[in-house]
Amino acid sequence: MAALTLKINNKNYTVEADPKMPLLWVIRDIVGLTGTKYGCGIAQCGACTVHLDGVPMRSCSLPVSAVGNKSVTTIEGLSEDNSHPVQQAWITEQVPQCGYCQSGQIMAATALLKKTPLPTDKDIDTAMQGHICRCGTYPRIRKAIKTASTLMTQKASN
Repeated sequence: MAALTLKINNKNYTVEADPKMPLLWVIRDIVGLTGTKYGCGIAQCGACTVHLDGVPMRSCSLPVSAVGNKSVTTIEGLSEDNSHPVQQAWITEQVPQCGYCQSGQIMAATALLKKTPLPTDKDIDTAMQGHICRCGTYPRIRKAIKTASTLMTQKASN
């Protein structure tokens, strides 16, 4: 066990954890932020996606010791009231069915739109590759990403 200080959602947390413990379990079990989900445990499904200094990462396979001084953003860090444009688009387009994978999907979409504000279908396919939705809401996910792009573009031009 080691005392580690992590910056999660712009707040510092000092935690006691095995340095090899996956970041996911620190976020969920020690810090108590349960929006990030456990899906497969081998970084294949995307349910556990968080941002590490703005880059989407699979937190189920990332040892907490690898975080260092980088900033972690979870689904809770996008907004306190679901007002982030991507979250709003997800609601507008009624994306979730069971909803289990959706926090990871939203985090991947948010990173995509930050890098590519007007993504093509190919951009979306590439960014969302490996994010599994067992309910098959992929057409709604694509539509929501395009809706979020429009919302963000309109907001930026105002």
